[in-house]
Amino acid sequence: QVQLVESGGGLVQAGGSLRLSCAASGRTFSNYAMGWFRQAPGKKREFVTAISWNGDRAYYTDSVKGRFTISRDNAKNTVYLEMNNLKPEDTAVYYCATQNTPVVTTIDPTGFASWGQGTQVTVSS
Repeated sequence: QVQLVESGGGLVQAGGSLRLSCAASGRTFSNYAMGWFRQAPGKKREFVTAISWNGDRAYYTDSVKGRFTISRDNAKNTVYLEMNNLKPEDTAVYYCATQNTPVVTTIDPTGFASWGQGTQVTVSS
């Protein structure tokens, strides 16, 4: 069973940047695709981005393209989310999650097997 722990959230002004990290343990991290999701108050959890096992494929929701970058360091069992030019609408709890496949097969949250506890990102206007 895999354990995921997110960190790096916080309060930032609009236009600012944050870097989220998600540290994995409990199984071979490098074998599996990883993703980031977010959930704002009163809204459903939504897909943000995902990356294949070796980092050669990444996918983004349209609203973050050009501003967010997902990456992974398999030697450190960590996936990152670099967020630039943040907007108030990016405010949410951000979760990392892992699929049980090496490639990204879905962006539906139900297709991700394990989840972290989340980290709060708040963007002030």
